[in-house]
Amino acid sequence: MFIIDMITAIEIGLAATATVVMFLCVLLQAAQRYLPFDGFTWTGELARFCLVWLTFVMAGVLVTMEGHISLEVIDLVDSPLVARFVRVFACLVVALVGAAFAVEAYDLMLSTGRLRSPSLRLPMSWFYALPLLGFVSTAIRAAVAAVRFAVRGVPASPAPTVVGAE
Repeated sequence: MFIIDMITAIEIGLAATATVVMFLCVLLQAAQRYLPFDGFTWTGELARFCLVWLTFVMAGVLVTMEGHISLEVIDLVDSPLVARFVRVFACLVVALVGAAFAVEAYDLMLSTGRLRSPSLRLPMSWFYALPLLGFVSTAIRAAVAAVRFAVRGVPASPAPTVVGAE
């Protein structure tokens, strides 16, 4: 468990760093409008890169925490066996998609070695490193969740709360 917690903390730290850098870049872009000289072109590029990195680095963590966007209609089904099957199937699909994207991110890392971003001159192979990490994490975490649901079943969802009802 310690290793999983450490990996999760690293992923959350990378996402937090990407969020702060993105915020600062957008803030700098807004401030540049009022400066008497041309702005820095790299701020927009770095902000866009940080958004991509934030999105894909957090994907695996959100799968583990069940914090990703999902429709939980299956929770309304009375049959625990059907709910278990659907959740296992959904996790396996997410794991397969994550693995396929990881393969593509790895291929992009290898094939874009000489390309550089326009403003930062960042090697595009570096750009794909964090999405690769996120896709691998997503695939592994979704596969583990599928096994967990298959063995232990689907945990009971909390009762829905209605605002104003007492």
